[in-house]
Amino acid sequence: MNKDLLIYCVTNKDLNFLKNLEYKLAGVGKDKFSEEYVSSNNLDNIFYKEEFYSELTFHYWFWKNKLKNFENKDNMWIGFCQKRRFWLQNEKNLEINHSNISDDFLTEIPMEWKNFDTIVCKPINVDVTKLSKMIKRGWRNLINDPGIFFNKKKQTIKLHFDMYHGYGLLEKAIEKMNEKDRSKFKNFVNSSNTFNPHIMLISKPRILNLWFRDLFEWLFECEKIFKFEDLKNYETKRLFAYLAERYLSYWVKEYTRYKEWPYVFYDSEKNFIEINN
Repeated sequence: MNKDLLIYCVTNKDLNFLKNLEYKLAGVGKDKFSEEYVSSNNLDNIFYKEEFYSELTFHYWFWKNKLKNFENKDNMWIGFCQKRRFWLQNEKNLEINHSNISDDFLTEIPMEWKNFDTIVCKPINVDVTKLSKMIKRGWRNLINDPGIFFNKKKQTIKLHFDMYHGYGLLEKAIEKMNEKDRSKFKNFVNSSNTFNPHIMLISKPRILNLWFRDLFEWLFECEKIFKFEDLKNYETKRLFAYLAERYLSYWVKEYTRYKEWPYVFYDSEKNFIEINN
């Protein structure tokens, strides 16, 4: 691993495959982790919120307890991936070595990053929902605006969030956002039909500090209106992580010189591979 690149792989499961990587390992959730894993259940932490915040519990711990160690180190790139999603080394040559997939994982700083300060995942489109699913999940939105059914420009991030993570919840959350971002973020989710998924980013220490400051300030405000005991089903339980995912896509465009980068989905237990480019 390049000395100026630090990647944490955040997981809620102790997997043997991860221990062979050149990444730092971070364990979150209820599983017991071996000594290779960094624990975020100490110092200033929100470990007990993992089932609602997902990997953000480690992000918070890193921000509060470790990020200060990299102050003024502008040459450093620090980032995060997940137990089944990994950054790829090459942007264009996406031929994967299936026999040893980790050979293709990011370990060096690519030349293509030279003029950028933040890396996020390649975007996904949300305007490809099947019409039958739109009727089943988005009927409230369709009643308010039947034109959504025929106009892909109206099949936005907000519609997608309403359909999959709770109708009206994103709109309520935006009302708790700081004034500098509130109207712009609202416009973003109401006009865009792509976002950069999985809360995966790689950036400079100073930018990570600003990102985490804005993010957790907002999410902690959202806790005042979204009580943990009310977030019961799969699609809403990790509401705070889903909110962060959409906010990151806006935030990097507003405040950074960002570049979108390919990643691979790899389930080591099922040996399933899917490239996202």
